Amino acid sequence: MSTTETWTVGKLLTWTTDFLKQHGSDSPRLDAEVLLAHARDCQRIELYTAFEEEPDDNIKAEFRELVKRRSAGTPVAYLVKHKEFYSLDFEVTEDTLIPRPETEHLVLRALDIAADVYKQVERPLRVADIGTGSGCIAIAFAKQFAAAELVAVDASEAALEVAHRNAIVHEVDSRVDFLKSDLLESLPDATFDLILSNPPYVSQAEYAQLPATVREFEPTAALVGGPEGYELIARLIGQAQPRLAAHGKLLIEMSPMLIERQSEFVPEQWTAEVVKDLAGKPRILVLSVAS
Repeated sequence: MSTTETWTVGKLLTWTTDFLKQHGSDSPRLDAEVLLAHARDCQRIELYTAFEEEPDDNIKAEFRELVKRRSAGTPVAYLVKHKEFYSLDFEVTEDTLIPRPETEHLVLRALDIAADVYKQVERPLRVADIGTGSGCIAIAFAKQFAAAELVAVDASEAALEVAHRNAIVHEVDSRVDFLKSDLLESLPDATFDLILSNPPYVSQAEYAQLPATVREFEPTAALVGGPEGYELIARLIGQAQPRLAAHGKLLIEMSPMLIERQSEFVPEQWTAEVVKDLAGKPRILVLSVAS
């Protein structure tokens, strides 16, 4: 990218799209737009009315640095420090997993179940989010379901700080408590109507095959669930059983491969419902103890 040419917004986007494509980006145009909008401190849509404008030298310098880091593999969400999830904007840092669209299916199914349970109990629902990370699951649920009291836990203090800031931004911090805990071990002695989790579920062998943009930047502890991938999930299921109300449900996101192997880690006393993602792949396991 020469500094002597006139680099308009349109030209910057065209050049950067080609550059990022050559460096392995799966969405080079989107990446270029998000990074330039961040450097200009504007909404991405505003770029479309500014194609002929030339950003000042400070903006171009910041943009060049962002593009350099993106071409080296740093995920866009970590560069701009936020990611959209369930139509809400979440702060993310390298202490938190980047929210994925697939996880929205967990929130959607949880909201459906919550509406049915609320009709039965006629009181605020008690909901736990295990491994909250950025807080996206707990906060999205709280925004959509006012009649709920939530506790969101994570083993990472740094992640909990990010999640708490997100709860304040989205004005649900009065209904979401944040707690450092290894799964449910440190939770208050209470039962829950819903326990939600997007836990680590990548096996050690799969981890070695992950794209460098994931493996080298996102927190390993939020990805690897054990040698087979399901060890942590098995612990979660064991801890959840005595903590669920009689009508309670445990919703866990995991890989389609693990859902196919659920008989290896889900005890026989549980009944299971499988929720598929938009690609038609099994993505969410909804578990309840058979009565």
